[in-house]
Amino acid sequence: MAISVNAMRTIDHWVGVPLCAIASPIVALLDILSRPFTRSGDPKKLLFIELSEMGSAILVDPAMRKAQANGAEIYFLIFKSNAASLGLLNTVHPNHIFTIDSSSLWKLAFDTLRFLVKARFYRIDTVIDLELFSRFTALLTGLCGARRRVGYDIFHGEGLWRGTMLTRKVHYNPHIHIAKNFISLVYAAFANEEERPFSKIAITDQEIELAQAVIDPMVKQHLQLRIENLAQQAMIPFKYGQQRIILINPNASDLLPQRRWAPERFSELIVATHQHWPEDLILITGSPAEHTYVEGVRLAAKVKHAINFAGHVRFSELPALYTLSHAMVTNDSGPGHFSSVTDLHTVVLFGPETPALYGSLGKSIPITAQLACSPCVSAANHRKTPCQDNVCMKAITVPQVMNQLAAQIAAADRTRTL
Repeated sequence: MAISVNAMRTIDHWVGVPLCAIASPIVALLDILSRPFTRSGDPKKLLFIELSEMGSAILVDPAMRKAQANGAEIYFLIFKSNAASLGLLNTVHPNHIFTIDSSSLWKLAFDTLRFLVKARFYRIDTVIDLELFSRFTALLTGLCGARRRVGYDIFHGEGLWRGTMLTRKVHYNPHIHIAKNFISLVYAAFANEEERPFSKIAITDQEIELAQAVIDPMVKQHLQLRIENLAQQAMIPFKYGQQRIILINPNASDLLPQRRWAPERFSELIVATHQHWPEDLILITGSPAEHTYVEGVRLAAKVKHAINFAGHVRFSELPALYTLSHAMVTNDSGPGHFSSVTDLHTVVLFGPETPALYGSLGKSIPITAQLACSPCVSAANHRKTPCQDNVCMKAITVPQVMNQLAAQIAAADRTRTL
C-alpha cells in the first residue's frame, strides 16, 4: 500500500525531528574529521534533491542549467513515481538520476540506504536540497557524504527545525517565484565567500526562461493518428489541421486536493467550449488512474466532441500532445508546468497557492480569486491547510475561464495556420 501524503508529513515530523537532532552532531563531527582531506574549489559533482513535486522538476531546470554552465556534473534524487518528469527536457543524464520508491515504508527505507551508499560511490561533493524544510531531505543531505551542503534555513523563524546539517544556509524568499529561489541555491553553492544569509543577488526574469522540449516527429505523427482514430471511433468528424485540439485537465494530485476546481464546473466549461468552437475536438486529459474521474466529467457534459483521453498518452508523449494542441485549461498541477516546455497556451486555475510563487513559466494566464485567506499553504505549514471548503476555487466562474481561454486560442491562432 502506498504511503499517503499525510502519513509522510506525520513521519517527517515525529520521526524526522529526533533523527535530525541525533544526526546533526554526528555530521558536524564528520565534517571536522574530513576537513584536512576536503578539496576546495567549485562543485564538480552536484546533486539536486527534490522528491515529491513533479512540477518542480521543470521549475528547477533553469537552476540546473546554470550549474552545468558553471562546470558542474549534475545528479538528481527524486521519488520513483515522479522520475519521468526529468525526461521532458533531459537536462540530467538518465544514469545520474537516483530514485526512492515511496510505495511502502520498507521500500522507502531500503532505497534510502541504497542512495546513501551510491552518493559516496559517485563521490558527490555538493548537494542542493530543493525541498522547503523537509526533515527527510535534510537527513539525506547531511548523511550522503557531500562536504558542501546547500539548502533553506529557518534562521530566526519559529518551527520547521530540521537540524544543523547545512554548510551554506539560504534564505527562502516567499515573495519571489520558486524558480528564482532555486537559482539562489545554485549561487550559494558556487559562491567563493561566505554570506549570512545567502544569496545577496538580484535574479532577473530572463534567468528563469525554460528550454523547449525536443520532440521526435515520429512520436508526434503517431500521436496525431491515434487522436484521429479515437475521434473516428467516437464518430466525430475530425482531421488535424482543419480543427483545433483543446485540452481540459480537470484533476490535481492528492498532495493538495483543495486545488481542484469542481468536476461539474469542468463539465460546464466543456459545454461552453463546444458551443463557442463547435467544430473543434476537446480532449479531457489525465493519468490512467484518473480515467473514471475524467469519464464522470465527460458524461456530465454530454458533449459528443469531447473525448476521455485519460491514460491514452504516455508521459514521454506529453510534449508532442501539447505541440499538437491549441490551448489547455488546467488546475494548478503538473500539466501547467509540463506544457511550459512547449509553445502551448494555457489557462491555470489557482486557489490555495499563488501564481506569484508557482506560476507556469510558459505561455500561461493564471486565474485566482485573490481571497483574503489565499494562498493558505506555504513553506511555513508544509503546504497543509485546515480548509475543507475551497471557496477560492469555487469563486472562479466558467465565464471567467472562457474569456481567458478565448484569449489564448486567439493568440495561438496568430502563431499557427489552421
